[in-house]
Amino acid sequence: MDEQEFNMSMRKFLKEVGVTSQQAIERVVREEDLAGMRKLKVKMVLTGEGTGLKHVVEGEIDLG
Repeated sequence: MDEQEFNMSMRKFLKEVGVTSQQAIERVVREEDLAGMRKLKVKMVLTGEGTGLKHVVEGEIDLG
């Protein structure tokens, strides 16, 4: 395995996840008029097809 290629590919994927996730959250806050809520509970689940990978991150986003 080429470590440099692996790292670049992983960073590209994680950047896409971050950018598209932020866009999705912003869109739902706008479209569902959630700005009046104090916090939005969120959960991200990462799986890898054909592997035992299951990574869960839960948190809250302060909506002000």
